[in-house]
Amino acid sequence: MGTLYLCATPIGNLEDMTFRCVRILKEADLIAAEDTRNSIKLLNHFEIRTPMTSYHEYNKIEKGRKLVDRMLAGENIALITDAGTPGISDPGEELTAMCYEAGIPVTAVPGAAACVTALTVSGLPTRRFAFEAFLPADKKERQRVLDTLKGEQRTIVMYEAPHRLIHTLEILLDTLGNRRISVCKELTKKHETVFKTTLGEAAAHYKEYGARGEYVLVIEGKPEEEVIKEERARWEEMTVEEHMELYLNSGLCKKDAMKQVAKDRGAGKRDIYRMLIDRE
Repeated sequence: MGTLYLCATPIGNLEDMTFRCVRILKEADLIAAEDTRNSIKLLNHFEIRTPMTSYHEYNKIEKGRKLVDRMLAGENIALITDAGTPGISDPGEELTAMCYEAGIPVTAVPGAAACVTALTVSGLPTRRFAFEAFLPADKKERQRVLDTLKGEQRTIVMYEAPHRLIHTLEILLDTLGNRRISVCKELTKKHETVFKTTLGEAAAHYKEYGARGEYVLVIEGKPEEEVIKEERARWEEMTVEEHMELYLNSGLCKKDAMKQVAKDRGAGKRDIYRMLIDRE
C-alpha cells in the first residue's frame, strides 16, 4: 500500500521550498497538482521529472477515486496545490478523507501557508485565531458565516480575490464595525505589502485605487470590552431579583449567586446585597 504526501509548496518565493519537499516530489510515483500548467514551472525549477496529473475542485470525486486505487495498489502520491499547503481551502481535504476511509496512510510535508504567514506579520494578536478561507458565494450561507463572526473574539483570517475585495470589505465593515485590519498582498515576494488600517479606510482605499493580486485579510476580533458591555446590557434587562433567581435555580447557594450577579453586572457584592435588601 502506498502513502499520500501532502506537500506544501512556496506561496511566492521559490527559496521557501524545503529540501524534504523536493526529495518527496522526486521520489513519488505520481504528483497530483491543482493546476498542472502552474505547477510545471515549480517542478522544472527544481528539476523534478515525476509524472503529474490534475486534481482540482471539478474532478475531485472521480479523480480522487482513481488516486486512491493507485495508492491501494502500492503507489506513493504527492499532492500539491497552486501555492501553500494542500487541504487548506482546496480539495486536498476531500482526498485526505478518502484515503483515511480506505486505510491509506497520510502524512504532511510542511511548509508555507498563506494564512499563517499573514497572521504572523499582521501585527494583530496571534495566540487565538479563526480561519474562514473565502466567504461563501451563496448569500444565505455567507450571511450565516457573517453572523457567527459578529461575536468572534479571536483574530479572523480569510482569503479574497481582487474582483471581490471591495465588496467583501464593505460587507465586513457593515457586519463587524470599523475594526482594525491588516490587508496582506504578495506575501514572500519582492513587492510584499502589509496594509495596517481599519475596515472603513481599507474599503475606501481600494475603491479609489483598485485591487490587484490575491489578498489575505487579517481582522481584529471583537474587543473584549465590547463583549463585556453587551453582556452587562443583557443582564440589566433583568431585575436583580430575577438575576439572583436564575443562579439560585441553577444550584448555587445564595452567597455564590450574589457573587456571580455582582460579576455579571460589574458591581460590588455589597451593592447587590443592598439592592436586594431595599426591595424586600
